[in-house]
Amino acid sequence: MADFKSEMKNIQKSLLTGVSYMMPMVVVGGILLAISLTTGQATKDGFAVTNPFMLNLNILGKAALAMMVPVLSGYIAYSIAGRPGLTPGFVLGYIANNTVGASGAKTGFLGALLLGIVAGYFVKWMKSWKVHPSIRAIMPILIIPIVSTGVIGLLYIYIIAVPLTSFTNMLFAFLKNLNGTNKILLAIAIGLMNAFDMGGPVTKTVTMFTIGLMSEGIYGPNGIYRVCPGIPPMGIFLSTMLFRNKWTDADRAAAKTTGLMGFMGITEGAIPFVVADIKHTLPATMIGTAVGAVIAAIGNVKSPVPHGSFITLPVVEGKLWFTIAIIVGTVVTAVLLGILKPRISEAKKE
Repeated sequence: MADFKSEMKNIQKSLLTGVSYMMPMVVVGGILLAISLTTGQATKDGFAVTNPFMLNLNILGKAALAMMVPVLSGYIAYSIAGRPGLTPGFVLGYIANNTVGASGAKTGFLGALLLGIVAGYFVKWMKSWKVHPSIRAIMPILIIPIVSTGVIGLLYIYIIAVPLTSFTNMLFAFLKNLNGTNKILLAIAIGLMNAFDMGGPVTKTVTMFTIGLMSEGIYGPNGIYRVCPGIPPMGIFLSTMLFRNKWTDADRAAAKTTGLMGFMGITEGAIPFVVADIKHTLPATMIGTAVGAVIAAIGNVKSPVPHGSFITLPVVEGKLWFTIAIIVGTVVTAVLLGILKPRISEAKKE
C-alpha cells in the first residue's frame, strides 16, 4: 500500500511537471488567438479573421494551442523516465489530439495524459533492460524511441481509438434521442459533455450534433452549447480571485490569461488547471457548465454560429439569457472550486 501511495505521488508530480511545461503554450496561444478574434466577424462557419496581420496572429495562436497537448504528454513521460521519454511522449500526445487511423478517433488531453504516463513507465522499464554495452549506447537514441513509440502507438490506434468511435456514436445517438423530448436533460448532457474533455472526442460529438441541427435550421441546441465553452476557464479565473487561499500566486497569474480565453470562447485555457487537480476541478467545471446550459435552455437561447462565449453575443438570439447563463455558470464553478479545493497548506500535506 505504501508503494502504491508513493507511486501515485510520483504520477501527480509528473502531471504537475507536464502542466508547468504546457502553461507557456497555453498563455502564448490564448493571448494571440484572443487578440486575433477581436477583429473577427461572425459567419456560419465560426469567426472569420480577414485582417492579414490578425490572421497571422490567429495562425500563431492556433499553432501554440495545438502544441500544448503533445507538450503535456511529452513532459509527463520525461518526468517519469527522463530524456528518453520525450520522443514517445510528444508523438503519442500528438496522436491523441489528432485524428488517427480509419476510425477517425481521438482522445484529446485525457488520452494524452494517459499516454504520457504509459509511455513514461514503458520507457522506464526499457531502461532497466540488461543489454550488451555496444547496444546500450544506442538504446536512448534509437531502440527506446522506436520501440516505445511503435508499440504504444499501435496499441492505442488498434485497441483504444477504434472502440472510441463506437462510444462517440453512442453519445451522438443519445443526444439525438434527447432532442425534442426533454430540453432540460439535453442541456444537462451538453453541459457535462462539453466540460468533461474540453475539446476532446466527447466535446466534438456535441459539436457535430449541434452543427447537424443548424444545417436543418434548428439553432436551439447550438445556443445551449455555445454558452458552455467560456464557463470553465472564467470560473477558474473568478475562483482564484475569490478564494485566494486555495490557489498559488502562479495559479492566479496564469488564470488571468485563462479568464480572457474563456471570454473569447477558448475552453482549452482550463486544461492545465484540470490536469493539475482533476479530482477537484473537473466536477466543479462540469456542474457549473451544466447549470449554465440549463439556464440557456430555459431562456430559449439560439445561436447561428459554431463558436461560443461572450465574443459571439452580437449574433445570439436571447442575449440577456445567454449572458445570465454564462455569468451564473461561471459563479457556480468558482464557488464549487472554492468549496472542493483544499487550502494550499493542506494540499502540500497530501
